[in-house]
Amino acid sequence: MREYAFELAMCAAVEADSDGLVARQLGSHTRIVDVVEVRRGPEFSARADITAEAIPDLAIESDVGVGRARYWKEAFDAPADRAESAVDRAVDIGFFAAERRNCRRYVRQTARYPDWFGSLRAFENKPDLGRPGDLQLQLRKDVSLGLFDEVVLVTESYVTGAHLNRIPEAVGVWRFFPEEGRFEVVREATPLSTDDPGIAVLDESPARVDVEPVTADEKARYRRRIAERAYGKGWRPDALPACERAEASGPAFHPDDALPYCAWKGRFVDPARECGADCGGYDPADPPEADVEAARARHSSWDPDPDGRDRRQVGLDRFAEE
Repeated sequence: MREYAFELAMCAAVEADSDGLVARQLGSHTRIVDVVEVRRGPEFSARADITAEAIPDLAIESDVGVGRARYWKEAFDAPADRAESAVDRAVDIGFFAAERRNCRRYVRQTARYPDWFGSLRAFENKPDLGRPGDLQLQLRKDVSLGLFDEVVLVTESYVTGAHLNRIPEAVGVWRFFPEEGRFEVVREATPLSTDDPGIAVLDESPARVDVEPVTADEKARYRRRIAERAYGKGWRPDALPACERAEASGPAFHPDDALPYCAWKGRFVDPARECGADCGGYDPADPPEADVEAARARHSSWDPDPDGRDRRQVGLDRFAEE
């Protein structure tokens, strides 16, 4: 579980130095990225005013606009069940407003979808470079595809020239010292061409590399999906351990940071995998009081209760499901 504790501490350090948002474990085109930093774009405040949740991609790409309401089935180029699910979610979070006409549901956007995010930076966490796993292939995928403006490898290990030679040149390399919350830049990341087409590396073997071309438009859609998922998800765990030895933060953090710290282990823990009767220090108790939303709002640009939520609450119970 060392990587989990390392990743939480690293997220806190990135968030403290960012004007945007940080999220963990996000799906990209071909793999799960450890950590993503979404930097603010010119209309970030407009996005924050709409909803605290991730907006469904289908709803954003639909022909539903902010003017005249449209019959929902005519506004989507997707199977009806997927479209209806996107409509339901968009209405629920306040991105769509709904009304009934002749027993049909019509929808419109409550606000224009803004140009809200700037650059995206991906972090691959590998505390111990002596156990690289699929590190090289993962980083090659990121560089070849170019979904992220920058890709950075973060490690606790001392970085040698041999390590650098095995890592794609465009990838930045940072050392992170968790107990200090401090980074040391070993190598700066080279900006990638996110506006150009990319190549997705699907699989690789000594005799064969399977690839797939990805157009610039497809990349733009993937980038928006990643940014939206990051906006809705964040990086803090949803629940803290139900244990007497659990705390809502670590020694170097704010007491209300809503982080799963175990005083018995002396580090952050993964409540879903490390806590319970199998742990030698387990002492059943209610989880520590913590407000994940408040902690995220205190440390980032995310708004847990935007004005858009007020619009959502007005008269929604009038609209029965079709």
